[in-house]
Amino acid sequence: MRIKNWIGSLAVVGLIALATSANAQTATPSPSQVDDRYRIGAGDVLDIRVFNRPQLSRDAVRVEGNGMIRMPLIEGEIAAACKSEGELAKDIAGRYLKFYRNPQVDVFIKEYHAREVAIIGAVNEPARYQMQRRLRLLELLTFAKGQTEKAGQTVNIVRSPRAELCESGEEKPIDAGGLISLRLADTLRGDEAANPYVRAGDIVTIPEADQIYVVGNVYSPRALPLKDPTSVSRAVAMAGGPLRDSRTDRVHIIRQQAGSTTKSDILVNLNAIARHQAEDVMLQPNDIVQVSESTGKSMIRGLLGAVAPTVAQLPVRVIP
Repeated sequence: MRIKNWIGSLAVVGLIALATSANAQTATPSPSQVDDRYRIGAGDVLDIRVFNRPQLSRDAVRVEGNGMIRMPLIEGEIAAACKSEGELAKDIAGRYLKFYRNPQVDVFIKEYHAREVAIIGAVNEPARYQMQRRLRLLELLTFAKGQTEKAGQTVNIVRSPRAELCESGEEKPIDAGGLISLRLADTLRGDEAANPYVRAGDIVTIPEADQIYVVGNVYSPRALPLKDPTSVSRAVAMAGGPLRDSRTDRVHIIRQQAGSTTKSDILVNLNAIARHQAEDVMLQPNDIVQVSESTGKSMIRGLLGAVAPTVAQLPVRVIP
């Protein structure tokens, strides 16, 4: 009996230890949460309050380009860049210990200027955004209300080669500068490689997709964004399909050769394509698909349209 009680006690102690460990892990913030705190940067404007010391408090302290600020009684400059509000307040309070006992300092960011990014192109709300914390590319796209229907397949980040004052080293940038091109579909899925943190000064642009044009005897002539590989039959279908009396056996694809004014005319037969007797030609950027009208049938329809009103106006006679 004593052995059973001893084993039971050990089991209870083990469960308590596991629960305590789990609670400790839950209470500990993850590194990503700590990193997401806003870090003061060059150009930011701060309000600094020293409790019961109005002569030391300062309004609208601008962080210099080198990340430094100055405060009364403190010799030399104070590094403000790369610190959170709480970290800078603690640093300043520590420097005032030689003058006052237990000084209480509070730092507030009044204006955010250090971490500004821009997003332009095929988005619903292009604008400049001032980041008050670290943002990934996908989250920035949501603030811009997402991409438009004309958006292409890529999202580009134009990044200046200047060094970041607050580069942590934990997250190395994809590139020191230049153009970073990512697949928009991967970014929208949240793939980590295609969803980097945006950095101050980045210009994010989503180019519009190349277009093709469907004109002529179709229900809805229009320009179509060439987001995915598109065949001629699919393009005609996306334009509502051919109207009746269309020459679906003689559809023209007018294609201009890249870098020249030379144009070629490719003739396709939609009827044969539908019967799998001909190749469904894949379209290229700026192709013009022209669906012609059948001349003979349109002439008959025109004659009927002209004669019918006249016939309708004739008096009606009853033949006994």
